[in-house]
Amino acid sequence: MSSAVDKITRIFEIEASNRVGVTSLSEVPTSYELLTPEWLTQAVCKSCADAAVVSFSLDERDDGSSNRRRIFLTYNQAGIQAGLPKTVFCKAAETLQSRLMLGMAGAAQGETNFFSKVRHRIEIEAPVAYHADFDPNNFAYIVVLEDMAGKVEFCDERTQVDWDRATKMVTTLARLHSRFYQSPELGTSTLPFTGWPNWWDLLISRFTDFSNFCDRGFRDAESVIPSRLFKRRAEIWSATERSVLLHKHLPHSLSHNDVHFKNWYIANNGDMGLADWQLTATAHWSKDYTYAVASALSVENRRKWDKDLLRFYLDKMAEFGVPPIPFDDAFLYIRQQLFAPLSFWTVTLRPTDDMPDMQPERTTYEFIKRMTTAMDDFDSLDSV
Repeated sequence: MSSAVDKITRIFEIEASNRVGVTSLSEVPTSYELLTPEWLTQAVCKSCADAAVVSFSLDERDDGSSNRRRIFLTYNQAGIQAGLPKTVFCKAAETLQSRLMLGMAGAAQGETNFFSKVRHRIEIEAPVAYHADFDPNNFAYIVVLEDMAGKVEFCDERTQVDWDRATKMVTTLARLHSRFYQSPELGTSTLPFTGWPNWWDLLISRFTDFSNFCDRGFRDAESVIPSRLFKRRAEIWSATERSVLLHKHLPHSLSHNDVHFKNWYIANNGDMGLADWQLTATAHWSKDYTYAVASALSVENRRKWDKDLLRFYLDKMAEFGVPPIPFDDAFLYIRQQLFAPLSFWTVTLRPTDDMPDMQPERTTYEFIKRMTTAMDDFDSLDSV
């Protein structure tokens, strides 16, 4: 791991002193500043042979795990007449921190694989990419997406989720999970995604003292964690590891893997869409399901709808071709799979030294509250 970090760091330093604009789509730009009209023409104008980008400008960069930026485009007459997008939204690994974090955990390649190999094969509400690419030599990546600003409503912990929205969320998940359920393609060149236990091992090996920082986050969120669960703090990490290992013996399908409510949006037709596919993997459906429901619903609504919403999801899975799943089995699975999602947020509250700050504290505390309350309600610690 340290040798890989050293290698990418050396490459990054060399690139910083040799900044040349990219003009071929076979090149992955290492910085937004190296984009050119020629490159953007090849990325965005594929649907119109005579169209070309003649100039562009960059919006402010927004940093999280990736470095995000909107690009404003000006076209020749053919591009204008074709109605090509005036803006696109891009995700990249422009900083060394993002490159190491996303590249070494497989997230950058996972997202580019989703948009280049999967997106056109699934009928769900999700962004569309004009271009996505990853360079395994230096871990640079870029995804050029449709700009959905002003067209959809992006969600956060303050977004109200009624029964209709909740059923639309789990319908989106059922469409995703059923599409490649137990498919022999999983893990092959057409669906080159790693299994969740392997992905987890990559994650915790990438960040120094990952488990300790998760524990610190759990400790520091005591005010929002049910007291009965907090008293069993010492058991959380071992239960997390056991819950991950359960996936080795459960049916797999394609999994979004990071379905917290801030990665959802409300489309104009009311459908619930999923963005941010960096953590795409193969896993049992229960982790996506319980993570999405626990983070999206208020505690009160989740308590009211738990069983009915799960039955709705299972009915949709059967409707989409998955063999019937007994309700009692399904309910056990969702009780068992809240631990890894919780770790994503306890470490967000107290990130490791090599992680960026990724979320507002108000969001982090609210999601920890919702997930730990669900764990307490479900007696999750005793389920694994």
